[in-house]
Amino acid sequence: MTKEKLSLPKDKIKVLLLENINKTALELFKRQGYRSVTVETGALDAENLKKRLKDVHILGIRSRTKLTKDVLQAGEKLLAVGCFCIGTNQVDTKAAKKLGVPVFNAPYSNTRSVAELVMAEIVMLSRDIPRKNWLAHEGGWDKSHKGSREVRGKVLGIVGYGHIGSQLSVIAEAMGMRVRFYDIVEKLALGNAQSAGSLDDLLAMSDFVSLHVPETPQTKNMITAAKLKKMKSGAYLINASRGTVVEIDALADAIKSGHIAGAALDVFPKEPADGGEKFKSPLQGLKNVILTPHIGGSTEEAQANIGAEVAEKLVKYSDNGSTLGAVNFVEVALPPHTDTTRFMHIHRDAPGVLMKITDVFARRGINIAGQYLRTDGEIGYVVTDVLGRVEVGMGIRKDLAAIEGTLRTRFLY
Repeated sequence: MTKEKLSLPKDKIKVLLLENINKTALELFKRQGYRSVTVETGALDAENLKKRLKDVHILGIRSRTKLTKDVLQAGEKLLAVGCFCIGTNQVDTKAAKKLGVPVFNAPYSNTRSVAELVMAEIVMLSRDIPRKNWLAHEGGWDKSHKGSREVRGKVLGIVGYGHIGSQLSVIAEAMGMRVRFYDIVEKLALGNAQSAGSLDDLLAMSDFVSLHVPETPQTKNMITAAKLKKMKSGAYLINASRGTVVEIDALADAIKSGHIAGAALDVFPKEPADGGEKFKSPLQGLKNVILTPHIGGSTEEAQANIGAEVAEKLVKYSDNGSTLGAVNFVEVALPPHTDTTRFMHIHRDAPGVLMKITDVFARRGINIAGQYLRTDGEIGYVVTDVLGRVEVGMGIRKDLAAIEGTLRTRFLY
């Protein structure tokens, strides 16, 4: 008897990469034996995406592709989704989870790129570069030192002392700045940085305030007109986190009044869906404001790192079932499966499923070499390695799929 063909060969696994994902992702897939990889430069609308997903196993996107519950349900063969960016707001991760589809991203690969952009903006604002640049383009020539200052000795207040905030802290200190930070979670300070007692304390003491927080209900409109009034007169605000964190109209008013000396924003509450849509903001026309089109992580180095990191996570999941780094899934770091057959079972979390899975093998006299289980109250993920040959006609696939609550099953040689 011959072995049952449980594994889909790598050259048959269809990978679709949208939105001009960096070539490092394509190169990694090819090195790992994936031959059916399609790369496209643009995003797809919902209807076209649903059509394409019918036979796609692995999907890679950036921020413009929207994966709603309706779209995800069209992916009958979909194994995993890779978001080649920091955030996953463009994906209904809860719907993906209920369908048994893990979603991966690269939350830290562009840390340095964002920190460098913010530091550059701090220097430019401090030297009044936005206004003088604008004036020079119009034929003016202002050599005055008025309003132009060094950043050395100034206080930088960082709101959110995570990977980007702490990296910025190190760079700013190297420039001679005094760093203060505020975070809702207690963090170990790097260098000579010091924690502020509260957000209000931070705002009151800082010459520059830089925001590095995630998008949550707690951070929505975190910087309001009232908070802006608490900032030092003549201070600057930088936002390279999420567009919903700052009340833009209030910021525009604070700048026009002169209380806030200037600002730099890379993110906005409403951003154009593509290059053809016009960008509009109350901050346009203010000559002491830097506006950039969400490019904090858009460097060659960051995109190359993101391409490699997300592709590696997708390959590991496809090759051996490891879900480490998934944002919506139980995380399981698995060893390579050598001389075994690996069975992966995703199911709605309920008592007794593991026993039923084990019984499928016990009834056939198959010896289990290793078994891994993680649950989170919503889904369960069981990975079973078995010894010996899996013969045609054993019906293992059918019996595992028949277990109540099964979402997906997959098998690897």
